[in-house]
Formats: sequence, C-alpha cells, structure tokens
Amino acid sequence: MQPGDYSAWNLGNQLPQGQYPNCPSGYPPGSGYPNAPPYGYPGQVPGQTQPGYQPHSGFAGQPQSWYQPQPGYAGQPQPGYQPQPVFAGQSQPWCHPQPGYTGQPVCYNPTLKPYPNFNPDQDCEKLRKAMKGVGTDEKAIIDVLAHRTADQRVQIVKKFKTAYGKDLIHELKSELTGHFEEVIVAMCYTLEEFDARELRRAMEGAGTDEQTLIEILCSRSNAQIRKIKEVYHSIFSGRDLEKDLMNETHGHFKRILISLAQANRDENPNVDMNAVNADVHALYEAGEKQLGTDESTFNRILVSKSEAHVRAVINAYGSVSKKDFEDALKSEMSGDLLKAFLSISESLFVFPFIYGSTFLFGPEISFRLNSCS
Repeated sequence: MQPGDYSAWNLGNQLPQGQYPNCPSGYPPGSGYPNAPPYGYPGQVPGQTQPGYQPHSGFAGQPQSWYQPQPGYAGQPQPGYQPQPVFAGQSQPWCHPQPGYTGQPVCYNPTLKPYPNFNPDQDCEKLRKAMKGVGTDEKAIIDVLAHRTADQRVQIVKKFKTAYGKDLIHELKSELTGHFEEVIVAMCYTLEEFDARELRRAMEGAGTDEQTLIEILCSRSNAQIRKIKEVYHSIFSGRDLEKDLMNETHGHFKRILISLAQANRDENPNVDMNAVNADVHALYEAGEKQLGTDESTFNRILVSKSEAHVRAVINAYGSVSKKDFEDALKSEMSGDLLKAFLSISESLFVFPFIYGSTFLFGPEISFRLNSCS
C-alpha cells in the first residue's frame, strides 16, 4: 500500500496515513513522542544494517539517520553499494518527513507483510473448523486473521460467504465476546467501512465521541474521506455524514469538521515559499499578535492548503514567533478545536505516532483502545 492508503489498519501492520486503527483522546507534546524504531531497508532486521554501510554523520539541526551502525564496524562503505531491492509481495517502507526537516524522510518498515502463499480457501476452512461444534478455537482464529493484511482479510470474508453461504462477520459475532470480538470483527471490515462505522458510533445515541471524529477526519486524505462518505450513506440507510456532523457538533469545532468533510484539500505537491511566508504571517497575526484568536484563519490555512504547503508553514512559523507552531496553538485554543488542529499538524510529520500515542498516552476513547489495553 502507498502512504495515505489506510496502511495502519493492518492491526500490527505499518501505522499510516490513513487506512486505520487507534487514536488518542489527548495528544502528547511534540517532544514527547517516542523515537522511531531503527528500521532500515525492506526485509532488514531492526537494529542491523547492511554489511559495509557507514552511518551518515548528520549536519546541525538534521535528525539522525534511521540506519544504525553495525557494532564494531569502522570500515568504509563498499564501492558500488546499493540498497536491497524490494521483491514482489514485499511491503514497501513508509517514509514520512520529520518536523523542521526538509531532507530525507524517516522510513517505517511494516511489521505485518502480505502472508506468503496466501490461500483464502484454506483460511476459510480453518475458520469454519474453529467455530464448528461446541466451543471456539480462538487461537486458530488469531493465527489466520492476525497474520493476514487488510486486503487479504477482505478476500477471506468474501470467499467465506461464497464457500459456505454464511457471513463470516456474523459467525464471529455469534462465537466471540468482549473486546476480543470487537477487534476480530473490526479486522474483517473493509477499511472505509471501519471508519464509517466508527463515525456513526461516535455520533449515535446520547453524547458524542469527539475524539473519534478528530482521529478519522483530521488524518484521512481527500480520496479516503470521499469513500468514507459513500460507505456511510450506503450502510446507514441514506444518512448524510455532513448533516450528522452538523447536528452533533457546534462552534468552531463543527466548522473544522465540516471543512474536512468536503474532502477538498489542495493536492498540489509544489510549494510557493512566497505564499508560505504570507500564511505564516497571517497565522501569527490571527493568533499571537492580537488579543483573541481568529480561528477562521487557522481553519482556512490548515484545512484547505496542501499538505506540503502546511508542512512548510509549520516549519517556518518560528521565523516570526518565539514559540513553535504547536505551542502557539496551545496558547490560542483549547478543547476539541485545539485537539483537531494538533491532530492535523502532527499527522503531517509523525503520523504513525498519532495512533501509537493512543497506547502510550491516551485514555479510553473507543474500542480501538479498549480492545488493546
């Protein structure tokens, strides 16, 4: 999967910009994120490097390379050294820029890769046997579903209904209970259906789970949000996501969610530094420079401008302020609106930890966290 294609939803898979799971209900300070694991080239064991590799020295202000030196090695790189190729079926590392850094990005290598020699017929038979008769073989269910990627699990669900005339999700619900049931069932949904169901869950009944709304809408791409809206309308009897958001939220927080739900962020990868400079000054004047805050200016820039542009604006904000952008947001806003803007900002730089910080820092906000605690 490419970055931004829900790769995170492979539970235990690479954590991504957008094909899914868990989200924090509170965001740790920018400096509080754990260090990224020292993953290297595809297929490389964490903490090891290719023979002959010399770590980069790094310039001032440049983050350390994610490659780790080989213990005891003091030689020079071998002439003509090339990175290992990525073979068919092997997951690509997911690369993402770091805050304040415009050079080579940090790459994260997935821990769950497509299952070799994948055979959905055999997997369906294993699952059928695991649920047949008295009792349930939970280990067999885990062995199959927890070791298949999201795409492979979707194939299993379709094949199960074709082979046995039964809905696998319904069968799992009837056999399992508690958080284990919630996780296993969620893993069987398509990625966009999972998000659509979580959005509905967050808004139905008494009260609203604002954190789930933030997690999903602030971190998904235009294409993902459009697909989520289609699925939401399809599986919930013609309900309109935008109308539900308008009815369940209010104020500037509602405005940012409605803006995000338009799925109309500029996707131009090119950056005009004159425009960046103008937006840096606009944000400073809308916040720190004046008494009170013009939230609409923050909404306009952070939601409608391209990711590349917003990333450049955040990096350049320190040129007009003694605060970094995150601290400036915290001094001007609070509550769910602050969390939404922080989520947008953080997802542009360290998206995997938007989900990882759920386990490390966030209280219970949905079954995503509850199931894994």
